[in-house]
Amino acid sequence: MNTELLGVVVTYLLTVLLAIPLGKLYAKVFKGERNALDFMAPLERLLYRVGGIDPNRDMSWKENLAALLTINGVWLVYAFVLLLTQGGLPLNPDGNPSMTPDLAFNTAISFLVNCNLQHYSGESGLTYLTQLGVITFLQFVSAATGIAALVLIFRSFLSEVTDRSGNFYTFFVKSITRILLPGSLIVALILAFNGTPASFDGKDQFISMQGDTVNVSRGPAAGMIAIKHLGTNGGGWFGANSAHPLENPNYLTNMVEMIAQVLIPVAMIFALGFYIRRRKFAWVVYGVMTIGMLMLLIPTIMTEVHGNPAIAQLGVSQPTGAMEGKEVRFGPTASAYWSIVTTIISTGSVNSMHDSSMALSGAMELLGMMTNAFYGGCGVGFLNYYIFLIIAVFISGLMVGRTPEFFGRKVEAREMKIASLIAILHPFLILVSTAVATYIFKNGVGSDWAVVPANWLNNPGFHGFSEMLYENTSSAANNGSGFEGLGDNNVFWNVSTGLLLILGRFLPIIGPLAIAGLMTQKKFVPESAGTLPTDNATFGLMTFAVIWIIAALSFFPALALGPLAEYFSLNR
Repeated sequence: MNTELLGVVVTYLLTVLLAIPLGKLYAKVFKGERNALDFMAPLERLLYRVGGIDPNRDMSWKENLAALLTINGVWLVYAFVLLLTQGGLPLNPDGNPSMTPDLAFNTAISFLVNCNLQHYSGESGLTYLTQLGVITFLQFVSAATGIAALVLIFRSFLSEVTDRSGNFYTFFVKSITRILLPGSLIVALILAFNGTPASFDGKDQFISMQGDTVNVSRGPAAGMIAIKHLGTNGGGWFGANSAHPLENPNYLTNMVEMIAQVLIPVAMIFALGFYIRRRKFAWVVYGVMTIGMLMLLIPTIMTEVHGNPAIAQLGVSQPTGAMEGKEVRFGPTASAYWSIVTTIISTGSVNSMHDSSMALSGAMELLGMMTNAFYGGCGVGFLNYYIFLIIAVFISGLMVGRTPEFFGRKVEAREMKIASLIAILHPFLILVSTAVATYIFKNGVGSDWAVVPANWLNNPGFHGFSEMLYENTSSAANNGSGFEGLGDNNVFWNVSTGLLLILGRFLPIIGPLAIAGLMTQKKFVPESAGTLPTDNATFGLMTFAVIWIIAALSFFPALALGPLAEYFSLNR
């Protein structure tokens, strides 16, 4: 236990120690200052020339938003077509079939929006061509989209009064060439040298110790697994994800993959501080997010280490904790850390089966996605946090009897309406979609698209409700992990979660970009003795309270019906 806990502590400390200098580097990259990655400039100029982009042109927030949405629309059509036709295309040594239209619809959207919810099994649902040309490609561009959107927000913190917010395309290209590509290369090399496949060979046969013949899938997996973690994408080359011995061979690769998941989200917080020259503010944001993470992580580790109370009541000893659904080579502590990290940062990859997590652990995983503001995915984590910041500034200003101001600009009715709408939409999407799914499961519907398959829900009762709640929460939070007792590869889940994925991804991007665009056009008022400080512990506590109050008030009834009810029934 002590050794496992030490491994978690070392993993997290290494992440932060790497994130601070990387944050400084990223700030230089996006400010256009000289930096160690300037050797990528010729490649960037080539991409600008081929794409017809003027990298020196500043665009308005509306132009940047239009560019972001348009290019993502093109990628969606491209991915959908390839997934529909993959069975007849090259690089398919295992003869995997094409996807059905509803599954292709869900998969294309899922990877476009950085969620990577998989309603198929990785090695049998895709070909090498679509694993690389669709999945890996989208894992790069979706992560870069989030980072570029965040840098557009960075510009709104500066004192300059302008209707320009930068150039989405230049931030997007630099996110790939100077952040994602170099980092992915390093992670991929570590994985490949530790046994992760990196070839185009098809399945191979092995004789097990019991004498059985086993067909094991292979392929160029190392590169895809690297970007899936570094870009907070998730998804798995193999169906078992990072619980698979080829996708995550040993404890070293487990540490590398956990560090890769958290690295860019934390580094971008520090990059904000360096970019706007307000490092104290960045540390306050980091502190709030870290406290939130610890409040989810500590109960999860404790409940997993203590084991299953139902088994304990039978008089069975559990010296290694709750091991159902976990890999022995990682243990419950590292698995608990992974489960919380992957849900708060919207990666959604797993090294254990979340459906087998203890009830309280499941509640913490769900709450991490429901708050959706602690570290978060590449770029979009702070975008969600930004909404809570605006609300906290407005409430704080009213409490002290002053016009709310944030970094020298007044927060007025338009900004509050947008922030409130985005804050309300997240729970609305999750709770309404879960209510619809619960109604259909309970009553069924006559139309073919909503007929409930026999294997839709293997666990009726509290845990069955949690499975449906988790699926919708994971989709709305762009996470992608799941309680896999749910039979999700059917028309209802493919279509409903596909729509939820789009709304859950782009509304939290559109809202903050609109607020930032409006704020930059307002008169900048220098700070004075009467200005409400936003870079101290008091304001951090206020922001933290706003996050938890909104999440608790919105989601507590649903949690009480699912994982909390299951917890109390196990521990009565």
